[in-house]
Amino acid sequence: MHLRGLSTDGRRTTAGARRRVWAATVTAGVLGAGLLSGTVANARPAPEPPLTTMSVKSPPGGANVRVLIFYGSAAAGDESPVVNAGIEAIEKIGLSGPADQRFKVEATDDASVFTDGTRLGRYNAIAFLTGGGDVLDPEQEAGLEAYMEAGGGFLGVHDAARAEPYSDWFTGLIGARPAASSPTDVQRAVVEVGDRQHPAAKGLPLQWKRPDQWFNWAKNPSGDVHTVARVRESTYKPGASANGWDHPVSWCRDYDGGRSFYTGMGGTVSSYDETDFRDHLRGALLWTTRLVQADCKATINANYKAERLTQPNQPGQNDQIGEPHGLVAAPDGRVLYIGRGGADSSQPVITDWNNPDVGKGKGQIHVYDPKTKKVTFAGELTVFGNKGGGDELTKVEEGLLGIELDPHFEQNGWVYLHYTPHSQLNRDTQTAERRVSRFTLDLATNKLDLGSEKVLLKWPVQVHSCCHAGGGMTWDSKGNLYIATGDNNSSGFSGGYSGNNPQPSYKGVSFADARRTAGNTNNLNGKILRIHPEPDGTYTLPEGNLFTGRETDEGGGKTRGEIYVMGVRNPARIFVDKKTDILYAGWVGPDASAPSTTWGPAKYDTFAAITRAGNRGWPYCMGNKQPYRDRNLPDPSKPLGWYDCDHPKNESPNNDGLVNLPPVTGNNIWYSPQGGAPDYPRDADGIPSYRQEEATYLLPWLKGGGQAAMNGPVYRYDAASTSATKWPAYWDGKWFVGDFYDADQPRNAVLTDPKTQGDGGLPVHSESLKKIVPVGNDGIKNLMDWKFGPDGALYVLDYGRGFFTSDAKSALWRITYTGGGPTPAAAQLARGGQ
Repeated sequence: MHLRGLSTDGRRTTAGARRRVWAATVTAGVLGAGLLSGTVANARPAPEPPLTTMSVKSPPGGANVRVLIFYGSAAAGDESPVVNAGIEAIEKIGLSGPADQRFKVEATDDASVFTDGTRLGRYNAIAFLTGGGDVLDPEQEAGLEAYMEAGGGFLGVHDAARAEPYSDWFTGLIGARPAASSPTDVQRAVVEVGDRQHPAAKGLPLQWKRPDQWFNWAKNPSGDVHTVARVRESTYKPGASANGWDHPVSWCRDYDGGRSFYTGMGGTVSSYDETDFRDHLRGALLWTTRLVQADCKATINANYKAERLTQPNQPGQNDQIGEPHGLVAAPDGRVLYIGRGGADSSQPVITDWNNPDVGKGKGQIHVYDPKTKKVTFAGELTVFGNKGGGDELTKVEEGLLGIELDPHFEQNGWVYLHYTPHSQLNRDTQTAERRVSRFTLDLATNKLDLGSEKVLLKWPVQVHSCCHAGGGMTWDSKGNLYIATGDNNSSGFSGGYSGNNPQPSYKGVSFADARRTAGNTNNLNGKILRIHPEPDGTYTLPEGNLFTGRETDEGGGKTRGEIYVMGVRNPARIFVDKKTDILYAGWVGPDASAPSTTWGPAKYDTFAAITRAGNRGWPYCMGNKQPYRDRNLPDPSKPLGWYDCDHPKNESPNNDGLVNLPPVTGNNIWYSPQGGAPDYPRDADGIPSYRQEEATYLLPWLKGGGQAAMNGPVYRYDAASTSATKWPAYWDGKWFVGDFYDADQPRNAVLTDPKTQGDGGLPVHSESLKKIVPVGNDGIKNLMDWKFGPDGALYVLDYGRGFFTSDAKSALWRITYTGGGPTPAAAQLARGGQ
């Protein structure tokens, strides 16, 4: 007889410390199904004599699907009303829905069922509605473990997380334990249902408002389990043991040969009357009973592999990679990536404007072929771009800035490059030409024909002062090419705020007034352009751009028809989701480290989901339409009035476009060194206080510091793809946002609400990617660009550890998914084929 397994300190001995060799005691037929291959949470210690030799049918249950509800409690007294409500709800779930998804339900508080292998083998899944405490003796827990190893399903609801408190194995089965100081009050909160694919979630609201008891977790299980839903702590009072923005509330995983789903919801009787909560339980039971397949692996960090694809360059060469600046994946899997223009650090840098070779660099194109795993140096352009180091009047960020492939690249080999040719540099006026040109790549040799250039579009830029050249390009589904251009102006003469100082100029060209560029309707800098390239190397203008170029306003001749979006500062990375044709963009803000009650907001790096042509605000407004203060001659040091974001005016002496501008559209994501999406109380005129102590941070998962926004793609899952390494369907429709830096800065996948995203609606869910796209000096520390390839893997450029050069850490990486397909295996479905 076992005496409840008391250890020498009076506590229950853990199941892990008394592990039996169950695999050695079951019948050969049990092992034959191969269901002992599931992930085990913890390595097992050396085995001791088994606690049970019982055999459980593998997999448990069958086509006559049964669910066992266990509600045994360690506490004496009457059954909890919550337990009764839960049993009744699961019984109703089993009797409703499509006929092929119905199941029978039995309930018991008799733990001896777990030592009866024949009876236990009848159930497809076991649901724990038990309260806390030691509800199973060692033999009974060993029986439950044998059941899971045979391929069983487990559903834990709310207080089940308090059961078997001394068992490491049961902790792994549940996934997490409640913190002792969890709040006990019933509170209404918002649940973010981030998994839009799992049967327990896909029909639920993205933002699910409901009352419940909300556990805090002693150890956050994120990354070790697959999180299905989170509770948003800003919507209730989580108490001192709060988990922060990442607060899982429902999760699942394949565990010890079987399937485990847990929800911390269901702590109230009224929960079980909610249609949405019953649907949540239904989906969990469909998966645990083997009625349907589901993916419970997608957000488990260990299921991803990050691999460096390129080697360090040979000394004095750029045989593998240039100064990383952008990438694009071809339909056949080849990855083309560019180097901006910075040479190997051993090469001289010419900064003297009297020297004809000032700033001369090589914009390089490389091709990685996944079939051969080799890199080909495709070619290089002579660019104005090798002029690094020093202040903004010395360094420059021009060069080879962007790359895209023609929609028919596999047939024509056309490559579009966005660059600043050195040949067009005017050393006297310190101006240059930016252009987008089409070249032809030899598809057999991966060599670029430099003589094939056709210049589609060109425009002037000042290069007396750097920075913020932009550069990204992308296509929509209609064959329109989007081109991101930076405003290339210094904000240093405005104290790091608006960048609207009209005074400094060089030979008549302002270099610190973004109203001349980004805020100007007649200038192509600080914009996202949209054109339709034609086969002959020209372009036409699609319908729906911000201007036609033929506006008669204010005398006419003051707009450019190529402009799709104005008011962006440095949109280095842009992406169009061809399923929706929504444009996603991110841009770098100015340099002020804190807000100013005189001048306006601190530096905001920004991301936006753009559904239509518009004005995104710079240099008049940022964030959610937070205005800057105007300044002008004769004394730019003295503040004038606040800009009106709904009716902005460009009254700069450097403006040759419209004075009356399109209204500003608020942005979805903005962040400062203080936090994500700072917002302030506003006065009667709508002007924020800009007092840092009054700030509210609307996106707690986000923070900055050193900031350089690097917009990423929207992932689209290809069910027809046979790739074994493609990212799973969980990520479908999620927008990847990141930063060049990897400390407190974002590296997240977010979901936006389709109803509000085009008007600056905040993301409603965020998933950290820092354990999947690895940070750190030996990981991807300086994220420069990221795109999914046709194989469904994520390709990432790491800039390296120096600026204006390439170094040993500059590299192309690939992040692949290694978790395998959904479970259970198709052959193990209880009724087959679903």
